[in-house]
Amino acid sequence: MSVTAQTQPSRQVAGALRSQLVAAIGESGVITDPGELRTYECDGLTGYRTIPAMVVLPRSTQEVAAAVTLCAQHGVPFVARGAGTGLSGGALPVSDGIVIGLSRMREVIGIDPGNARMTVQPGVTNAGISVLASPYGLYFAPDPSSQIVCTVGGNVAENSGGAHCPKYGFTSNHVLAVTFVTPDGSIVHLGGDNADSIGPDLLGVIVGSEGTMGIVTEVTVRLLQRPESVRTLVADFASVEQAGHAVGDLVAAGVIPAAVEMLDNLAIQACEEATGAGFSRDAAAALVVELDGFDTECETDFDTARRVCDSNGATHIRVPESADERALIWKGRKAAFAAMGRISPDYFVQDGVIPRSKLGPVLTQIAEMADEAGLRVANVFHAGDGNLHPLVLYDARHEGEADEAEHLATAIVELCVRTGGSISGEHGIGADKACSMMKMFTPDDLAVMKRVRQAFDPDGICNPGKIFPTPRLCGELPGPYRPHPLEAAGVIGRG
Repeated sequence: MSVTAQTQPSRQVAGALRSQLVAAIGESGVITDPGELRTYECDGLTGYRTIPAMVVLPRSTQEVAAAVTLCAQHGVPFVARGAGTGLSGGALPVSDGIVIGLSRMREVIGIDPGNARMTVQPGVTNAGISVLASPYGLYFAPDPSSQIVCTVGGNVAENSGGAHCPKYGFTSNHVLAVTFVTPDGSIVHLGGDNADSIGPDLLGVIVGSEGTMGIVTEVTVRLLQRPESVRTLVADFASVEQAGHAVGDLVAAGVIPAAVEMLDNLAIQACEEATGAGFSRDAAAALVVELDGFDTECETDFDTARRVCDSNGATHIRVPESADERALIWKGRKAAFAAMGRISPDYFVQDGVIPRSKLGPVLTQIAEMADEAGLRVANVFHAGDGNLHPLVLYDARHEGEADEAEHLATAIVELCVRTGGSISGEHGIGADKACSMMKMFTPDDLAVMKRVRQAFDPDGICNPGKIFPTPRLCGELPGPYRPHPLEAAGVIGRG
């Protein structure tokens, strides 16, 4: 909790900064109205909220650089923000800083179908890239569930993945180059037209750095040829353990699926309520398995996938009969997070990773942890690469339930580490999981990471308070925002 009067920049600094930002970006690109600022107080992790001192909405690399330069001159922290769909608090503002919103930067700078690449500003949506590439028989492979609204700049910041990671990898595998504004306002270009650039892999440092080292203002992405054939099936199972074993057996059989998604019964119920995609409501778990490639390869692997599902006790296998039916299946899967409102007023979503071979035992342990906490956990996730997305369901109207839910969510991702996995697969660390970093990395590990960050941002003004555990952050009480008694009485405001 922060007190507005104590955390906002001095009137003199704020006034001078605003005037200079208006001169650089224009009156319509600078927001200071308290009501309008609330639009930017959080990302998709709504339990953490902070109102920024100011928001700027640039339209070009030069305007971003101008805003960052002014922040550096005044010592004012800044946070870059895309569409706000992040789920780790990565775009959470700081109360004495500004948000640099990139939503107006939606230009397509160039399409080069001959070399299968496209250069765009960061506000172009993930799905929008594939739409633009479609006339050339090309598409952008990373496909997070929020791809209709999430932006490529946010994908780069979080190294987003999606359902088709098992075969095609993450955003980092599909970014060739970026234009990047450093925390002192310099404009640099990283990467190039070739897949392998000369020198240290600074592009690899930036992708997935969660906006803590600067702001990406242009992205050149690699495009892929549409596959010749796509085959999809939905297999129902009587237990999540059986479904988990089927995933491991599929990979062990030499099949490299384009996607393998798992939904447990709670997730199935929510998705069916929202979309009517045709999932079996009585199944304990369902696998969505998709294979793509050349026709002969697809048919052979599809037969193997059916055989593996049958041998692991599949109770029913559904094969869509048309492209529309296949699209409806994916609509149901990708609507899962939003659909949770059908079965619970509130939820925490986490993002741990485990070895595929541990799917069955870990899902069983999560169910036991949920029972012990007296809460429900819905599981819908990228089973093909072991990227869990447990959704801890709760009702914030019940005293203490939000705290218990967050405690369980944290315990689940830390279980992933103990199982040989990671605390994040694609959502990032942000503000949400910073304290859990100590469960995965040694103090020496973290010190090296901080040195890299400080090399880019020695003054610590670029998205401060994210990724790394700090005494202030980890010493505070966990859980969603709690109003201070003075705030509840209307004596103070929250910045």
